[in-house]
Amino acid sequence: VRWWWTNRPTAPIMLATGGRAPCALSLPAMAGARALTELDRMGMRLGPVVATPTRWSLLVAPYTLEQLGELLHAKDWVPSSLRFHGEGGYLVLPPSEVGTGQVRWERAPLPGPVTPWLPGVEAVLDALVEASNSAPDGGSRLAY
Repeated sequence: VRWWWTNRPTAPIMLATGGRAPCALSLPAMAGARALTELDRMGMRLGPVVATPTRWSLLVAPYTLEQLGELLHAKDWVPSSLRFHGEGGYLVLPPSEVGTGQVRWERAPLPGPVTPWLPGVEAVLDALVEASNSAPDGGSRLAY
């Protein structure tokens, strides 16, 4: 990694999600800001949040496709703009740059050698679905 960044200092940082690694839920930036406000109002303890100009990703504890499927099956409707980053997925991490601009921490991990605390997917899913549903287009567009 040191060689790579020495020779390619602008190389993106990628996190493979799933397995024992963190997973994430992402939604359009406007809905992400709305969801964080609501989760803060509820007193929900959150882990790191990654932000690009168009999407925000909340890191959560690892989940399986089966767990996610059960949670989603219980919902009346899940907006297509809500994305899931589990087994086989990835996230681009700060300070990378993507086509829409700079990747940054909206909520940075705590400094030090401590593994970041991550909420379970079930703890944040309802707020993210609600924030996406209340977006101007009902959360059906993939980007806004």
